[in-house]
Parts: sequence; C-alpha cells; structure tokens
Amino acid sequence: MTKLTSKLKVVEDLKLDENITVAELVDRFYLESGFTARKLAMAAKILEKMLRDDKCINMLSFPAAIIATGIRGIFVELIKRGYFDIVITTCGTIDHDLARSFKEYYHGWFEADDKFLHRSNIHRIGNIFVPAESYGLIIEEKTKALLEYLWNEGIRSISTRELLWKLAEVIIDKSPKKENSILWWCWRKKIPIYVPGIVDGAFGFQLFMFYQDHKFNIDLLKDEKELADIVWSSKKIGGLIIGGGISKHHLIWWAQFAGGLRYAIYLTTAPEYDGSLSGARPKEAISWGKIAEEAKHIVVEGDASILLPLIAAYAINRIPERKNKTFF
Repeated sequence: MTKLTSKLKVVEDLKLDENITVAELVDRFYLESGFTARKLAMAAKILEKMLRDDKCINMLSFPAAIIATGIRGIFVELIKRGYFDIVITTCGTIDHDLARSFKEYYHGWFEADDKFLHRSNIHRIGNIFVPAESYGLIIEEKTKALLEYLWNEGIRSISTRELLWKLAEVIIDKSPKKENSILWWCWRKKIPIYVPGIVDGAFGFQLFMFYQDHKFNIDLLKDEKELADIVWSSKKIGGLIIGGGISKHHLIWWAQFAGGLRYAIYLTTAPEYDGSLSGARPKEAISWGKIAEEAKHIVVEGDASILLPLIAAYAINRIPERKNKTFF
C-alpha cells in the first residue's frame, strides 16, 4: 500500500436484494460503484446540499425535447415541491406543455418511416409521435385566444415571464389536465419562467403572426431586468442544468454576476471536443466566472430521461418539500 492508496476507499462489490429503494440504490450502490454511476450519485448529493441551503437561489434549465416525453411529470414534481426558484427554458417547452395540456402525444419508434409519417400528418420527436392536430393546430388556437384576450385588456407590451404566467392563468387553467403542466405550476407557485429564445417555436411563430396586425411587443429586456435584480441581490445561486443550448447558457451567464454558481449539476449527452457550449464542462465555466472556484460541481454524461428520474427520486426521498423563494 502506497501513501496515496492508504487514504483512498477500497472498491467493493455491490450486493443487491429485493428490498432496495431508489434512494438506497443511488446512495449506497451507485456511490460505491464507479464510472458514470458514481458521478450520478455525487450529483444527487450536490443537489441535496443545494436544496438544503436556505441562502441559495436555485435555478433550473432545460431544453424542450424531453417535455414531449413522460419526463415532463418529473419537472412538474420538482417545481410543485418548491425545489427551484427560477426556470429558464426554450420556446419548444411552451409548445409541448401547452399542446399536451389539451391534446395527446403517442409512443412511436425511432425506425419509423418518416415519409409515411409526413403524409399522415404525424411529426416525430425521437420515438414520440405527435399528430399535427396535437401540435401546431392546438398551439395556434390557444395562443391566438391568449393574445386576443391580452389585446382586449389593453396590454401592448409584456415580458416572457408575464406572458407565460398569463398563458397558465387564462388558457391552461381551463384544462382538466392543468396539474400536469409545468407552466401552470410555475404560475401557481409564482416561480418565474424565462424563455430568452421566445420566437424559436410554434408559440413564438404565433406571436409573430399576431404582430402583423397588432403592434404587440415582447419585452425581453424586462425579463433581463428581473433576472438582474434577482441575481445582484442574491447571496448564492445554484443550478441544475439539463442539456445545453440557450437555456443552459442563459443560466450560467447570469450566474457570473453573482460570483458564479456555488452548486452546479450538468446532465448532458454533448461532447466537449467541439468546443460547444452544450458540451462544455463545469470546469470551463470556472474560467469565465460562471461557476465559482469553490463550487460543488459535477457533470454526468448520459440521457436525462434516465438520469433525471433517479436524481429526482433521491431528492424527493430526502427533502419532501421546500418553500421556494418568490420575487413578484
């Protein structure tokens, strides 16, 4: 035994039994395992520390595709339990959350004949099938109803946060499936949800179409002012960052103005070698000041549809509920 190994923990074989819980699986077995399983367990423990830190403002970011799956319910549970104070996402999240509040998506398969699907008016998201009537048509109908309501109320300018809370209040609240909605729970819990790329989707396209005949302004800079006020007055910020793209970057961009994230959990399938923001690891963000040098951070490589339910189940077992911070 060398001086180094004398300080290290011995790798031991795992022993399963029929009574294992998800929390025990993560805490005992994944932590004692190796490779990505151990990283997942470390991510779960960092998340627990973040949720228990009363001084920390917790931020959640994710892209849209996963909201087309049953994992949408995991996000609802995390928001419903008050785990996060701010949500940053993409326009596609609005699309899928709104559409699924009134219509159904279906399980399909990756190997489907996409020419046949196109002729059948069915869109494919991986192995999820989305009939055209369950996407563009219903989004157009509900978005036009919202915008006409706002226009008749005399509203001519609105931020994305205000717009999405109104969407939940005026439109989704009428759905019998409202409690399955991410937007509805953000509105009910008064959790700000920001979409910096608001025009990049079906919902955003309807904003553009409405704008042709109504000089209706989406005030993105009002969102930024709200984020600035929250960040600049914060003591600590932590983030659970799923996937990459604009939602990931917007979260870590604003974190730099609070001295960087103190807790950072990345779940990603993106590689690092191409220099993309989506694949960039937490240590790269340290060089920008977007993650604090002393932060607890981890990146777990893998599909969030597998990783997130395990991490979420662990958190729910340890912290049944948290009172989210409110800003408005």
